Amino acid sequence: MPCAMSHGLYSSFSLEPGSIRLLRLMPDKDETAPIQCELFNYFPQESGQGTHSYKALSYVWGDPDKTRSILINEHRFNITINLYAALSRLRDRSFERIIWVDAVCINQECEQEKELQIQCMAKIYGQANRVIVWLGETADDSDRALEDIRVAPGKNSRNSLNKEMDLRAILALLQRPWFRRIWVIQEVSAARHVLIMCGSAEIDGYSFCLGVESLKNLHKAHPELWARIRSVTYLIKEAIFRPGYATNSSGRVSLDICPLGDLIDMYHTHEATKRHDKVYALLGMSSDNLSQASLSPNYGVPWKEVLQRLVKFLLCKQVSVETWDDREMAVIKGRGCVIGQVSSVKSNWDGRPNVNIIFNNTWKQAEYNEKPDTHWILQVSAKSVHKGDLVCLLQGASKPTIIRQFKDYFAVIMIAVTPTEDIRTENRSVRRPELSQSTEFPYVFLLVWNWEMSPGKLQDCKGYDKATRLWNVTLILKDLKEYKEAEKRHHEAIEACIKVFGKEHLHTLTGMDNLALLYRQSQQLKKAEALFIEVIYTRKRVQGPAHPDTLNSMTKLALTYRDQGDLKNAENQETMVYILNQGGDHAQITEEKAVQIAKSLDREMMRLLLERRGDKVQITEKVVKAAAGNESSGEEVMTLLLERRGDEVQITEEVVKA
Repeated sequence: MPCAMSHGLYSSFSLEPGSIRLLRLMPDKDETAPIQCELFNYFPQESGQGTHSYKALSYVWGDPDKTRSILINEHRFNITINLYAALSRLRDRSFERIIWVDAVCINQECEQEKELQIQCMAKIYGQANRVIVWLGETADDSDRALEDIRVAPGKNSRNSLNKEMDLRAILALLQRPWFRRIWVIQEVSAARHVLIMCGSAEIDGYSFCLGVESLKNLHKAHPELWARIRSVTYLIKEAIFRPGYATNSSGRVSLDICPLGDLIDMYHTHEATKRHDKVYALLGMSSDNLSQASLSPNYGVPWKEVLQRLVKFLLCKQVSVETWDDREMAVIKGRGCVIGQVSSVKSNWDGRPNVNIIFNNTWKQAEYNEKPDTHWILQVSAKSVHKGDLVCLLQGASKPTIIRQFKDYFAVIMIAVTPTEDIRTENRSVRRPELSQSTEFPYVFLLVWNWEMSPGKLQDCKGYDKATRLWNVTLILKDLKEYKEAEKRHHEAIEACIKVFGKEHLHTLTGMDNLALLYRQSQQLKKAEALFIEVIYTRKRVQGPAHPDTLNSMTKLALTYRDQGDLKNAENQETMVYILNQGGDHAQITEEKAVQIAKSLDREMMRLLLERRGDKVQITEKVVKAAAGNESSGEEVMTLLLERRGDEVQITEEVVKA
């Protein structure tokens, strides 16, 4: 596979078509001994059908800046602290273990390889003889929580489940990051057998699901958490009954769980480092024919284009779609008709919503033989369907959409509804109406499909409705250069967001970022600088220093410094973005750039450079001289260079003079 190999390890293990890499975890009787592994290529098709003799790990990467090194085929390789803990837990005293783990078995610095391997994820996890879920190390009484979950179904009295310490420990366990990540959905949906580990404790996946489902009081007290947990546990519970993956005529591997629209409705509130993955992580589970969807994993396609393609695939090509690279939201315009209204919603025996729809006269005559209403059993959705919601059909769409009216727009609750066989039609999905008269689409709908809201909040959130309208007004005022009035409205919108979501919510941060940009456009540069710094500080803590949103805000701050003529701070910001932006990892860092970094940045940023791009940096005499002459942090930077790259540091007469 043609790809820039940034780590020498992969040069000997290039992937051929149909092959994957596996990791051999070597045994050691000493639990504190360094972890040693061997990487090797594996051809699953040569080993026949069914499961194969390897285990696949499902876990959360953790902080990319906190790493430990392991040895793989005599190469030193950095992995995150959380993965290191997982491998330590999996290492046996006597026997080697064969595992698949994405951070090692896929060359993460090769975008082409990642895109191809993503398309094989369902197959990789589906062929593993066991999928091991690693929740993290022991903390917050997690051992006790897992034991309580294990025995919960057999308890005769609910009182034993209501002790404060029991529920607090269980709640802490269920709030761990693993349950929020989007990729774990496909990983457990492909699994044939799931084992859940947390520290030294472990539990069978099926037993875990039975235990969590029996905690009724926890469900009632934390409905949003339960909605998220249930979307994962129902997949784990079905693992032992799963027939496996299927390969269609085009060679695409799929688990055929349900249509893509249903999957998006269920899982769009789960988290992903890259927004693209909120779509790509679900493709392997879809039962749709995706050959014409243009949604194959490709991180080179801008996020806003991916979301536009998704909307047009789920609805129709006729709709107008507006999206943004920094938002998980689509504004959809199209002609349509209202075909009915939700009159009641009840939970089915398995937790799915049983929705009663009252159809208008045209629809009930043509589609339902004059029945005034019908019941739909729907998939669980991240946004709950409520009484009063409307069912509409957009012109050109093959499935209806459930929407909710706000003051000046309709919010999408379910994008492309696929009712079960309980609907009285000739097939499982709702047919286009065979009306006695020609179908009319009298209304122009403005639909807002927003993924940024927590489950269940959008439908009742007057504060968000107010903020959304204020953002729209602000954009108009800004285009008219009415900056003073725009600033006033912007403050009101941010206050509304803080009241509803809190100051650290991504929607609030986006609003603050936009206000800082407004300050810059109106030449209030000091205000812009201060607000950008505040946003960046929060984004680093909430989203991470290398998150695209953080880097975007840092770039805007650099431009603000340039507007003020502060070139030194501008170049420092630009250099930090350069270091943190992983998109440039394949490029060699020039001596000129290394000199600039050594001369102007502090110890922390130099440490970050050496950890992230160390193999691309040559410590020349000019670099050492620049570090020695660093006015603010020279001693600290020099100390770091000596600690990390002492064999390359040359203390010449020029360096001493500096």
